Amino acid sequence: MVSGSSRVVAVLGPTNTGKTHYAIERMLGYRTGVIGLPLRLLAREVYDKIVAIRGPSVVALVTGEERIVPPRTQYWVCTVEAMPEGMGADFVAIDEIQLCADPERGHVFTDRLLCARGTNETLFLGSDTMRGTIAALVPEAQFVRRERMSQLVYSGSRKISRMPARSAIVGFSVENVYAIAELLRRQKGGAAVVMGALSPRTRNAQVDLYQNGEVDYLVATDAIGMGLNLDVNHVAFSSLTKFDGRRMRPLAPNELAQIAGRAGRGMSDGTFGVTGEAPPLDEGVAQAIMDSRFTPMKKLNWRNAALRFGSIEALIDSLEIAPNDEHLTKARPADDLNALKSLSQVTEVMARASDGPSVRLLWDVCRIPDFRGISHAEHASLLEVIYGHLHQQGVIPDDFMARQIRRIDRTDGDIDALSKRLAYIRTWTYVAQRNGWVRDESHWREETRTVEDRLSDALHERLTQRFVDRRTSVLLRRLKQKEALLAEVNDKGEVTVEGEFVGRLEGFRFSPDKAAHGAEAKALKSASLQALAPQFHLRADRFYNAPDTEIDFTDQGGLMWGEYAVGKLVAGADALKPVVEVFVDEAAGPDVEQKVQRRLQHFIDRKVAALFEPLLNLSRDEELSGLAKGFAFRMVEALGVLPRAQVAQEVKDLDQDARGALRKHGIRFGQFTIFMPLLLKPAPTRLRLVLWALSSGLQEFPEAPPPGLVTVPVAKDAPQGYDTMCGYRDAGERSIRIDMLERLADMLRAEDSRGGFEAKPDMLSITGMTLEQFADLMQGLGYKAERGEREKVKPASVELPVAEATEQPVAEETPAADTAPEEVAAPAEALAEATESTEAAAEAPVPEATPDEPEVEVFFTFTWGRPRQQNRGPRREQGQGKGKPRGKPQDGRKPHGKKGGKPQGAKSFSSRPPKKEKAIDPDNPFAAALMGLKDGN
Repeated sequence: MVSGSSRVVAVLGPTNTGKTHYAIERMLGYRTGVIGLPLRLLAREVYDKIVAIRGPSVVALVTGEERIVPPRTQYWVCTVEAMPEGMGADFVAIDEIQLCADPERGHVFTDRLLCARGTNETLFLGSDTMRGTIAALVPEAQFVRRERMSQLVYSGSRKISRMPARSAIVGFSVENVYAIAELLRRQKGGAAVVMGALSPRTRNAQVDLYQNGEVDYLVATDAIGMGLNLDVNHVAFSSLTKFDGRRMRPLAPNELAQIAGRAGRGMSDGTFGVTGEAPPLDEGVAQAIMDSRFTPMKKLNWRNAALRFGSIEALIDSLEIAPNDEHLTKARPADDLNALKSLSQVTEVMARASDGPSVRLLWDVCRIPDFRGISHAEHASLLEVIYGHLHQQGVIPDDFMARQIRRIDRTDGDIDALSKRLAYIRTWTYVAQRNGWVRDESHWREETRTVEDRLSDALHERLTQRFVDRRTSVLLRRLKQKEALLAEVNDKGEVTVEGEFVGRLEGFRFSPDKAAHGAEAKALKSASLQALAPQFHLRADRFYNAPDTEIDFTDQGGLMWGEYAVGKLVAGADALKPVVEVFVDEAAGPDVEQKVQRRLQHFIDRKVAALFEPLLNLSRDEELSGLAKGFAFRMVEALGVLPRAQVAQEVKDLDQDARGALRKHGIRFGQFTIFMPLLLKPAPTRLRLVLWALSSGLQEFPEAPPPGLVTVPVAKDAPQGYDTMCGYRDAGERSIRIDMLERLADMLRAEDSRGGFEAKPDMLSITGMTLEQFADLMQGLGYKAERGEREKVKPASVELPVAEATEQPVAEETPAADTAPEEVAAPAEALAEATESTEAAAEAPVPEATPDEPEVEVFFTFTWGRPRQQNRGPRREQGQGKGKPRGKPQDGRKPHGKKGGKPQGAKSFSSRPPKKEKAIDPDNPFAAALMGLKDGN
């Protein structure tokens, strides 16, 4: 730059004083100008502003990794390190001049302070702490003090979950920034991420998320303190220490102020504070930040700019010269000097750098920034390769550049992988921007820029995916703006609000997306319920007009509308009058709730009326009186099914007229159960179980047995009375349907329950059981079952040899004529006519007969096993002799009766007169059959 008698002005003051804006206005007042900025990101922001005013044809952008220089450039926007020298521009400005004290980059800013001048005007912009040193080092400088345009107030500590909207939370490591952003995503819908290591493209995309309101929170490193202008109302520090490249150190008050000053832009006041593990600020420090009172800077970092390139040793010596001014201090060795020292130990490099141009080239290579940050040795090794190519060939070979870029040009992987690739491509972007380092500069500049843009877009996408829940942020923003939210529900019940999936509407209850947790889920539900209000009313109208076929009840008393639960049944004052409790979100409102309740009550009332019509007619019959009316009440109370043992006395007390009146309502007086056959159908049975469980106060309702089965396994741990409500009776290991049990009882009446009898094929057929299962059933009904084995009689159709026939007594050739064929034929053979499985079960225990052994069959003899005073057992047919076993076997075997019983043909005598036979009830459905049997005898 040109040093001369131009006007030099230091515009100093705290943040948010409009210093950068003032410098841009001053520069555009001249024909040419150069402005140096501390960050590539800020340079891009200023470049875009000037382009918007003057157009791209006269504005250049020059940074280490980006170079846009139109032919008719008038205004240069650069990073401080990339500022062109010797141009003689009318205007020069250096922003954030207080960075002269920075340990790493300070010597560059100090050099610009001492040497960079515009021919007409030079501006230094920065903190008021620089006043003394600028006055001492640049005596001709004039000073302009600018006051902050808004107030900055310390608000103390607060949790991240209570952080106000439009806040920036500052972390000092990548890990810390990511952790805070993840927490904000879960609790606040997301955050934008801004770090100095991001490319301008990624940074701008992230800032746009924040600036346009998609997210209300920004997580950043201290890069936001360097002039990035954002609409931030509050700045929170998550830590008060940082790693400065060598050690962890506390942030100075002026450094905290530089970052805190980002809050409250323009005329809007701002606040700052701490969060997370950061301790509260000391009262004096907080007050100093608010008043912008800081300790003046006494020393600025300096490095000699008059370099000697005669040899590597001479270059290193010139770089390590100490300053001779009390306001300057020797800068610590920077990365470029460290790289130079490392390469000076390499024999090949020393051999190449044997003259001035070679040493100068080596120094230019050493100034390539260590974007990758892997290690000092790794960086020096890369520089050695680049220097070798440049020294030997004059340029870096195209194939070498292509290989390096091709390895990086991948957009797969997570945030860390993409960040590393972006750092790697920045190295080659920097190389491509150097004049003369590659053959086709425009091609490689375009190639590296394209790859960087591609990686930047991918990184922005990954950052947004990980740290921004667009759904939550959109809904929260619309709620905050008190705007009407548009909700849509598809035919699957999926709810979208403002195009974002938020959950499902299941009946009249909203189920938020299960992927949301904590505060995110709460926010989703709040926004969704507000948006769903119209949908609730539309759905309630449709439900109210829906036919009963669309509604059903479950075995547990739930009420379903299609696949959705909309309510449940609760016990009412009467078992046949259950009450409905609806499942409706409170947000739907009382009108929707009442409409759903009325519709469900109508449904269940009609369902009870249809399925229990015979029972309801019985309860409303005014002609019933006396004992009949009382018995009808018991039937209604028992939901149409009563074990006879429970009402034995009441049944006995009923006269024939009363029974006849009850039979007109479909009541059947069975031997074991009093029931209404119509109520044993599957639909009434299923509802009866639910009503019974409700009235019994059961917590878990037992399910109804599958329809159509005659017997089912006994339900273990079932509540008492469950089998009766199902329309079954427990007997042994299985339960038998009560109507089929009565049919079995009719068959058993014809048998001699004292002398003993065997199972008939019809008995096995109607129960669908094997002989073993039937024996267990009979024992459950009160019979004794005696198991026996005997030689299986061959079928009568098989003729015996004549010799054997003449040796047998005539009486033993064939069974007696009055012997029941069932007692001769094996039960398993008789049952084979019905099912093959029964035959297999009956013969299973018997080993297969060999030709030399007689075939053996299993049989059971059943006798009534309970004392007569408890239960008389099944009655025999009229006219059958007392105590006389039916059908004595004629093959010499013992009778099938009980051991020790009376011998066949023995007579019994009694001193009592014969008992008068009981008249046959004319209303009995079996009266005609009984009369016929009586007449036949």
